[in-house]
Parts: sequence; C-alpha cells; structure tokens
Amino acid sequence: MRHQKNKVTLDRKTAARRSLLANLAESLVLYEKIKTTKAKAKALAPFIARLITKAKMQNLTGRRELMKTLYTDNVIKKMMEVIGPKYKDRAGGYTRIIMLRNRKGDGAEEVLIELV
Repeated sequence: MRHQKNKVTLDRKTAARRSLLANLAESLVLYEKIKTTKAKAKALAPFIARLITKAKMQNLTGRRELMKTLYTDNVIKKMMEVIGPKYKDRAGGYTRIIMLRNRKGDGAEEVLIELV
C-alpha cells in the first residue's frame, strides 16, 4: 500500500525528473522568474530552496554541492556571487508562486514562479 508516501514524481522516472528540475532551476536562476505548470512549480520550490541554502555558505564546499546538480558554470557563478549574498539574512521562503490561468490546449494550471 502507498500510505504516507509523498514523493512528487511528476509522472517521470528518476533521471528525467532530476534533469527537469535542474533545467527549471537553471532557468529560474538566470531569468529570476519563469512560467510553468503548477505541479512543476510546486516541485521546484523546495529544490531551489536547497540550492540557495548551499549557495549561502559562500565556500568551496557549497560551490561543489551546486556543481553536482547544476550544469552550466555561469549559473553556478550567479548563484554564488549574486543570489547567495542576496538571501544571506533570509531564513527561507525564497520563491513566490503566482497563479496565471489555465492553458488553452490541455487545461493545465499555469503559474509564474519567481525569486522573492
């Protein structure tokens, strides 16, 4: 039985889900707000919160932890030099999800997720 198993799978296998979240996180870091579906945004919020917490450490260990997840160097550089110091005094709640509308084609709920 599946009692109290709350992992969000997004109907993808593990590798595809990790890649999706990493790509969404990179886009969110580069553009500071992205438009996506509600389910993906709700899965992305705790994922990006963990990355920002690692970037706040401001040391080599934090940079290497980010390198495990993120793909491109300019995103890691922005996380360490811009976003980490920006949220240094903030204990959490780095993202905001704003409802937009339902998508015309399939009716999926679209949201805007942005860094606060």
